[in-house]
Amino acid sequence: MYILPFSKHLINIENAILLALITYAMNWEQLLSLKRFGDTNKRLRKEQDETRLGFEVDYDRIIFSSEFRGLQDKTQVVPLSKTDFVHTRLTHSLEVSVVGRSLGRKVGQLLLKKHPHLENVHGYKMNDFGAIVAAAALAHDIGNPPFGHSGEKAIGAYFKEGEGAQFKTQLTDKEYQDLCDFEGNANGFKILTESRAGRAGGLRLSYATLGAFTKYPKESLPKKPTKHIVDKKYGFFQSEKQMFEAIASELGLIKRHQDYLSYQRHPLAYLVEAADDICYTIIDFEDGINLGLIDEEYALEYLINLVRGKIKTENYHTLKTTEDRISYLRALAIGTLIDEAAALFMTHEEAILAGTFETGLLDVSQYKAQIKDIINISIKNVYQSKEVINKEIAGYEILNQLLRSFAKMANHYFEDNLNSYDKLLLNSLPQTVQLGKDSLYDNLLAVCLYISKLSDTNAMLMHKKIQGQIF
Repeated sequence: MYILPFSKHLINIENAILLALITYAMNWEQLLSLKRFGDTNKRLRKEQDETRLGFEVDYDRIIFSSEFRGLQDKTQVVPLSKTDFVHTRLTHSLEVSVVGRSLGRKVGQLLLKKHPHLENVHGYKMNDFGAIVAAAALAHDIGNPPFGHSGEKAIGAYFKEGEGAQFKTQLTDKEYQDLCDFEGNANGFKILTESRAGRAGGLRLSYATLGAFTKYPKESLPKKPTKHIVDKKYGFFQSEKQMFEAIASELGLIKRHQDYLSYQRHPLAYLVEAADDICYTIIDFEDGINLGLIDEEYALEYLINLVRGKIKTENYHTLKTTEDRISYLRALAIGTLIDEAAALFMTHEEAILAGTFETGLLDVSQYKAQIKDIINISIKNVYQSKEVINKEIAGYEILNQLLRSFAKMANHYFEDNLNSYDKLLLNSLPQTVQLGKDSLYDNLLAVCLYISKLSDTNAMLMHKKIQGQIF
């Protein structure tokens, strides 16, 4: 604990607090850890092969994973859309990764100028920051279930309001909360780190990338204890609690509470979040325009407000199609927001390292009003459109039915009381789904993980099988 010295030359309280925070601030040397699950020796950046750096390996491992490939048939905004205009979780993740790489490199360049020892002593390069943010951004939606965020709500509602409520008395409060507020971010962390036969430590990503991936480094309870951005949701299930503690310790993340597990964010998580915010703000809006849900003339006005002064009029007026005009403005808007986010990160770097920066980067942007206007139009015209709502209703029922069947079977397995139908369901599961008789929580979470990995189409097909509609 920092103690203010008693002296007639006392510094003011504000400076004392700042000095105390600096004392406990996170440091980049730890935050850029190349350690992976199972490592016994420290990995040093200056010893890395320049042709394939450790952080770049993270990107490769994610993009070749089956879980990432499954995002190609998962909803971004408009479920089950058949038009080429509309983004899936896969295309969205790739775009967020591209934006994240540019943002990470820009910040990395500025950080190395500010902290030259990171390059001169430790060997870090500008591209290392870009590689970490790009990999974490690539994986940021890997834990999302079918049918978008309504899929998360459907899983949670089954345990909170549906038949799954019967399991409450058999679980701890935190285990039950994991299921009631089923969180794609926590599920993603599980996918990236969960050991199974032949894959110890999951994808074995660097701890720096796993730290940047975790936007909400806390457990599920207490729920939203403060207005700090890290308390908005939670980032790991009880099953991965010890794993996250080990990662947080290696990275030197600041512990926020003694009564429950919660840490300050890895600073690069702010960049991953900003990349995601930039893409869903601009690109979901673009999808709405291309689908005819947002009027082009009306939409162009909002985008122009965001990039006013940066449009080359002579170039813009040569564009003849809606798609070309929107693409031009989209590129300008994304570039503008990347520059803004990088500048904001450097402005607030000390507070971010000290854990006292409590909002997302774009929440303090000079373009906050324009971003809010665009998001409000997307909510009204796209997210709440009949096409989206009707298909989310269908997805809600599909996931509810799958949970009714598989959660019941998982419970019967735990009780060693499988019936004939349970055995059929059990045999339908892939070998990667392991059930046991030691923990009902682990069994229920294994079932949720299996269902969450299903694509929209495969979830529909499995639902039809259970209903006896196809063979």
